Amino acid sequence: MTANTALRKVPARAPGAGGAPARTPRRRPASPTRRSGWTPWLYLLPALVLLGGLLVYPIYQLGLISFLEYTQAQVSGGEPTTFQGFGNYATLFGDSQFWQVLLATVVFATACVLATLIVGCALAVLLTRIRALPRLALMMAALGAWATPAITGSTVWVFLFDPDFGPVNKVLGLGDFSWTYGRYSAFALVLLEVLWCSFPFVMVTVYAGIRAIPSEVLEAASLDGASQWRIWRSVMAPMLRPILIVVTIQSVIWDFKVFTQIYVMTNGGGIAGQNLVLNVYAYQKAFASSQYSLGSAIGVVMLVILLAVTLVYLRLVRRQGEEL
Repeated sequence: MTANTALRKVPARAPGAGGAPARTPRRRPASPTRRSGWTPWLYLLPALVLLGGLLVYPIYQLGLISFLEYTQAQVSGGEPTTFQGFGNYATLFGDSQFWQVLLATVVFATACVLATLIVGCALAVLLTRIRALPRLALMMAALGAWATPAITGSTVWVFLFDPDFGPVNKVLGLGDFSWTYGRYSAFALVLLEVLWCSFPFVMVTVYAGIRAIPSEVLEAASLDGASQWRIWRSVMAPMLRPILIVVTIQSVIWDFKVFTQIYVMTNGGGIAGQNLVLNVYAYQKAFASSQYSLGSAIGVVMLVILLAVTLVYLRLVRRQGEEL
């Protein structure tokens, strides 16, 4: 065999380190970010359709009526509706009672939120200090209060503080003192009922967050001589900040649109409307006075305020998810 023939039988090698044969490059699998962005929306489509039917159309009707002259005559079909533009809003914003009710609503909601957070957080810390059986009893009692319908709880609280038959006045020795007669005492009574049915959510949520904190951190703070208040303020509260933000914003939304407690416990807003909040004020304008346009305008104003709070809430939740 000649040298040239032997060389022809040797397989060709691609240039490379050590004369290794060349490998065919493989294609990388498609990144998840490159996949279709419509997949999550397909899963959400049934819920979006349901929410659209339950929310979008009523909101559309609410906004439409706020731009019309819509009174009892139009409801009965006796007169055609006329377009008012922003006239209903001008009438509403020019009414001094609206601004008084708005201020009362903001102050009342703020007081309810602060009281709910203080009591809920305090009881959440207490749950971590007591034994299993008292903890279970407190949890069951709190969840029972949370599950009670608002109209039922309001009726019970009115009976408890009744000047003639209520046990609270007898125990405190207040005689025939009427809690719902004065403006501030009525607001205080409603605040107690709102607190009673709202603190369980804060308590359970914060308690779950405390349980997620490593025990070594709390033990180290205790060994350093920190008091319980210092441990909460310097250790627990910063670690629970995302949870506290969520429960605060949700409490703001719930307490800002309180209706049942005010309407039931103050008999529709108190004497001469001294205990009105925006929800009850809108109800009185729309159904008691048959000014449906003004009632709808109040509803739109409340919707805008709560929408702004909700957007802040969603932004904070999204930021929290990105941090995690």
